[in-house]
Amino acid sequence: MVVNMEKKKKNIVWFCTDQQRWDTIHSLGNPYIHTPNIDRLVKEGVAFTRAYTQAPICTPSRACFLTGRYPRTTKTIFNGNEKFSKDEKLVTKLLSDEGYTCGLVGKLHLTSAEGRVEKRCDDGYSYFQYSHHPHNDWKDGGNDYQNWLNEKGVHWEEIYGGKFMTMATWPPQANPSFSGKQVGVPAQYHQTTWCVEKTIDFIETRRNSGEPWLISVNPFDPHPPLDPPQEYKDRLNVEEMPLPLWEDGEMEGKPPHQQKDVIQGGQDGQAEPIGSLTEEEKRERFRDYYAEIELIDDQFGRLLSYLDQTGLREDTIIIFMSDHGEMSGDHGLYWKGAYFYEGLVHVPLIISCPSIFKQGFLCDALVELVDIAPTLMEAAGLEVPYFMQGRSFYDILTGEADPHHFKDAVYSEFYHCLRGTHEDIDATMYYNGRYKLIVYHGKEFGELYDHETDQNEFHNLWDKPEYEALKTELIRKSFDHTVLCNMDNSMHRVYGF
Repeated sequence: MVVNMEKKKKNIVWFCTDQQRWDTIHSLGNPYIHTPNIDRLVKEGVAFTRAYTQAPICTPSRACFLTGRYPRTTKTIFNGNEKFSKDEKLVTKLLSDEGYTCGLVGKLHLTSAEGRVEKRCDDGYSYFQYSHHPHNDWKDGGNDYQNWLNEKGVHWEEIYGGKFMTMATWPPQANPSFSGKQVGVPAQYHQTTWCVEKTIDFIETRRNSGEPWLISVNPFDPHPPLDPPQEYKDRLNVEEMPLPLWEDGEMEGKPPHQQKDVIQGGQDGQAEPIGSLTEEEKRERFRDYYAEIELIDDQFGRLLSYLDQTGLREDTIIIFMSDHGEMSGDHGLYWKGAYFYEGLVHVPLIISCPSIFKQGFLCDALVELVDIAPTLMEAAGLEVPYFMQGRSFYDILTGEADPHHFKDAVYSEFYHCLRGTHEDIDATMYYNGRYKLIVYHGKEFGELYDHETDQNEFHNLWDKPEYEALKTELIRKSFDHTVLCNMDNSMHRVYGF
């Protein structure tokens, strides 16, 4: 990599949704959803069609892509941690040290946000408009989104009510007086709307400064509980929505915790059991999920229009991505947990900067979210730090590298990530573009899928004798990858001995 210190640093909009599946973009193959603004970004940028998260859970995934280091290396392996290691360096801090003004709107979620504003590390953000999911046990003034609602004369529980009495606990506490009709949060009061409004405020005060800036935009949509505005629900016909992926008998060869969750509910019984839902209710869940993403698309379009109108669009790097996906009823499971199905670990990733990057370019090479931080460093003309474990794919963005091969395999991990959810399970996924291996450490069971013959991952080949040699080889490669991920290179060698 040639570092160009004289290269003008580009402004950066880093837009990260929460729990959005890879297959939720119209122009990339989903006929059920309308995403004209994300589609525009696909047309004007590079869409990575095989991007994978390094953890199917929020905090470890976010720690990973913000540092360019695997979750286990950052020691941030679960949600709900008290603090974030002071030894870890966020890419936003590194860019701030090199002259960027960095801001955040929405979630950060590197530490617990239960009953508090999460504890911050030295994150590099000089502008910090913070909002996790609304909670009624937060101290007044702790959530900037809730403060914004208060300024408008709206109390958050009035608009987030209905099916849930409170979101102070997770899963949310049910409202016994719920009428059965979830109206949803009005678009003008939605947290995604607030995120974009505050993002525009940040850019507006800095666009003529001559100094580079980065704004990290983090709505908590489309994370459940789903609360799209009613008018967005009305756009979509329930009868035209798809059903989850399912094949009769598929659970016979699947891990025990998945068999149990199909009966009791996904996320270790915290979601509704799929067997209790009618076919129409399953379609309604897709309708609500897609409606929330269409709201995201509209607000994302508002941000794109602002960048166009101010003349900033051509020279601004825009990243659209999500931290992980959502099961959406596939394989009888909702929400997330110790699962590595495509719906949960395969994520959207689109990057655009018309002045320097290819446009209308589809990249089907395997990439990981851990690769984003080093890519941003190179895009800023800076040296990629030796302690980052991801690889920069900057040359793919500029069209100077093969868009069909970048990594031999991608890796993801789950280490008892959620309180009350599969706390006895530690697992790693190794996927080489055809075969996907999931090892449950200390367990006799596992998963092996051949995407060439079983793209939907219905048939687990783990116990098939004819796949024993292949399984052994993949386990060896997965083990090697795990060891290398655990190797912390943050101590830099300066002497020969």
